This record gives sequence, C-alpha cells and structure tokens, in this order.
Amino acid sequence: MSKVVNLNKFRKRKAKLESARQAETNRRLHGRTAAERAHDELQKKQLDSKVEGAKLASSEVDPDAVE
Repeated sequence: MSKVVNLNKFRKRKAKLESARQAETNRRLHGRTAAERAHDELQKKQLDSKVEGAKLASSEVDPDAVE
C-alpha cells in the first residue's frame, strides 16, 4: 500500500520553500549597503572613463562624397 499524502500540507511546504528561495535571491540582489553601492558606482564610472579615453577618434567622412 502507498502512503496517504495530505495535499494541503504538500502545497504549503512547496510554497514555503519557494518563498525562502525567492527571499534569498532578493537578499543577494538588494541587500547591499550604501557604501557597497557607492563603491560599485565609482568603479563603473572609472571603467567608463577608461573606455572612453581608449576609443579611437572617428573621422567624420561623408560616405556619399566619393570622388
């Protein structure tokens, strides 16, 4: 004989596990301090400025003006 399972308890347990998993994800995504966010923003700005400085100057040539 197979074991009788209460489906309400099964659904509640499944929902609780999913909720805990979602909470962990949210903590990882949004659970940073202001200092950490500021540090990341500073690093991003520094990287952007390095990339902008390393770009080659594009010449403004009109492709239709072929001689």
